[in-house]
Amino acid sequence: MSKHGRALVAMSGGVDSSVAAVLLHEEGYEVVGITMKTWAYDEAARAKPGKQVGCCSLDDMHDARAVALRFGFSHFVLDLRDTFGAHVKDTFASEYLAGRTPNPCVLCNTYIKWDALLRRADQLGCDTIATGHYARLRRDDASGRIVLSKGLDANKDQSYVLWGMPQEQLARTRLPLGTFDKPTIRQMAHAYGLDTVAAKPDSYEICFIPDDDYRGYLRRAEPEKTAALAGGPMVLSDGTVVGRHDGYPFYTVGQRHGLGVALGFPAYVTHLDAATNTVTVGPKDELYRQTLTADGVNFVKVPDLREETAVVAKIRSRDEGAPALAWQTDDDALAVAFAAPRAAITPGQAVVLYEGDDVLAGGWIRSVEG
Repeated sequence: MSKHGRALVAMSGGVDSSVAAVLLHEEGYEVVGITMKTWAYDEAARAKPGKQVGCCSLDDMHDARAVALRFGFSHFVLDLRDTFGAHVKDTFASEYLAGRTPNPCVLCNTYIKWDALLRRADQLGCDTIATGHYARLRRDDASGRIVLSKGLDANKDQSYVLWGMPQEQLARTRLPLGTFDKPTIRQMAHAYGLDTVAAKPDSYEICFIPDDDYRGYLRRAEPEKTAALAGGPMVLSDGTVVGRHDGYPFYTVGQRHGLGVALGFPAYVTHLDAATNTVTVGPKDELYRQTLTADGVNFVKVPDLREETAVVAKIRSRDEGAPALAWQTDDDALAVAFAAPRAAITPGQAVVLYEGDDVLAGGWIRSVEG
């Protein structure tokens, strides 16, 4: 009998999840490794040569299995292509067609990975699941809630993409890397004899778009719809038509390059209107907005935000965050008012609210106002 019971560890074949599995193994857990296959091998053919294309390639699966064999624990492959396609990939395309910019990593973690891990954990008799994310979890003694906090490595903190898990999922989760920085994890991998994964580069691309070309993906996924949108008006904020665009799904708020217009000043995409197939552009100062509304809310450290609360709000993964006031406007809706205007608040992305290092709540940005 193991010291802590059985732990199901998501193993992508990269250095982070490999070290996470070994750390739990050394801690006394009976580790069961699982690699989730979310997209087809042949999609990697479109990747740029020499680039790490995310998880789920054959090489990554072999690397994950080799780690398990080296340390003597079981390893399985879980085929999630149908579920992943139905939710993450289809939602990715539909959000762009709705004029929003989606975050597939949050979608995958919230609706696919954790649910799949817990269901398989129950089947395999595992009390705990674990991943190689850089974030921390603790139980708050006063409230009894599980609190998600930033990882200690500010350059690798991934709490922003984990805000969507409900309390019952967080209660069964371990995040072994939250108190380490990335250089230390690579050193640990070498010390464990995992030289093959220790030097693997980080992947920052969307796993199912390994060539980084989301526009090409949309054209392949929705050829008729995207083709019909070409030629719509590109306008200034006063409605003046300054050009024609390729279709609003191929633009994002804050985009500067590839607009195809010369206006005598640096122009940015400031608004997308799916209903009229219109792309609005303007100078950088027109990117700034101060308030947003969000839905799909998940409360983490607190059960609600009925009262106006001072927070630090992040509007994208690499955002440092900014002071704001936040409050519930409905059971599943938030309003966030920043102390100062923020550039390129983007519908479709997540807003995550922090109190210090702790995640209070998060939700999906739906509308933005001045």
